[in-house]
Amino acid sequence: MRQPPEPKKNLTHLDEGGDARMVDVSEKWPTVREAIAAGVIRMKRETLEAIESGNAPKGDVLTTAKLAGILGAKQTAQLIPLCHPLPLTKIDVRITPDWEIPGYRLEATVKTKAETGVEMEALTAVSVAALTLYDMAKALEKTMEIEGIRLVKKTGGRGEGGMMR
Repeated sequence: MRQPPEPKKNLTHLDEGGDARMVDVSEKWPTVREAIAAGVIRMKRETLEAIESGNAPKGDVLTTAKLAGILGAKQTAQLIPLCHPLPLTKIDVRITPDWEIPGYRLEATVKTKAETGVEMEALTAVSVAALTLYDMAKALEKTMEIEGIRLVKKTGGRGEGGMMR
């Protein structure tokens, strides 16, 4: 019979038996925490031109994607099993055209005053915004590529991370 692996002491999402658990943050002090995530969606120049000129078949692609990113951040605890539901105090999703890619650069800033950070909320905001942009423009092009979704910066809490690679 296979034995469960020995849990490592620094893996906070595993209990003493090696099973997944939600971390107890009740002993932590609430602090202001912020995270910034970013990503890219590549597309044909013609697709970018159609979106920028407002000629996408499904309507206002960018506003819809921005709102979807905001809603995605708010729903993170329902999507990611071990995430804590957090009182988000700021969600800012920016979608900027980049003709060099060609495509869009997406960035989400999420902020809270809580016992744990908002990295997953920022990453979810970028992911959902990118997926919505794809959905809204797929009638124009199905070869768009979503890439490079990453944490750019986090502040607040014990592991004050600063800039990421």
